Amino acid sequence: MNYNQFKHCGLNVALNILSGKWKPIILYHLFHQEELRFTELWRIIPKVTKKVLMEHLKQMENNGLIIREEKHTFPPEVYYSISEKGKTLGPILASLELWANENETDAVNEMKAMKKAALDKKNQTITIPTR
Repeated sequence: MNYNQFKHCGLNVALNILSGKWKPIILYHLFHQEELRFTELWRIIPKVTKKVLMEHLKQMENNGLIIREEKHTFPPEVYYSISEKGKTLGPILASLELWANENETDAVNEMKAMKKAALDKKNQTITIPTR
């Protein structure tokens, strides 16, 4: 298969739609929430810039994976939710997660350890010594 044939291959098309550092985590949060405001997404996804988040959301909306709904309030509020087409990715993403848990155990365990350490640090209480 040469490149011209591959660029129209279903696998390549799917990977291009899902490619982007933040798209999987955006989908993850939208799968677990009914809808999220732009600012909520921006706050729960660490280190993403507003510009990049907006670009990814526009691409995902153009691909029909998510729905953007603007509510005419003051100030205007924009909500994002997963579309019916986007919901069909659920089993696929779950299969990818299962594959990683079974085949990339070192990386998965490292991530779990980092997450646990961050939670432990967050839950640490400061004790003040008494005299």
